[in-house]
Amino acid sequence: VQLQASGGGLVQAGGSLRLSCVASGRTFTNYKVGWFRQAPGKEREFVGVVRWTGGMTIYADALKGRFTISREISKNTVYLQMNSLKPEDTAVYYCALTSRAIHSMLGVPSSYDYWGQGTLVTVSS
Repeated sequence: VQLQASGGGLVQAGGSLRLSCVASGRTFTNYKVGWFRQAPGKEREFVGVVRWTGGMTIYADALKGRFTISREISKNTVYLQMNSLKPEDTAVYYCALTSRAIHSMLGVPSSYDYWGQGTLVTVSS
């Protein structure tokens, strides 16, 4: 299984970015794709998760309304649309894959079996 995250870059505060995560290597029907981020000196933080087949999306409370996760199954791709970006959103963003079914565990990095390499998002003030 491979996950390839891309789309990061430098953006001014208030701007938008869309990250992509392309998955390959197996059938993902029973999986969920999560987004996490990690700022320098901080722990990895849950951003959101989507079921590969649709019907469920969960966001970190603090990011609801600004971040949106979507899927394009024909391209094996999950997107993270980030709007109204703030300097505190600066981090390396990772996508990850899990087969866990318990919702309360989906915000925990150790619940995820596969990880992409991360893409850096820098928001300038």
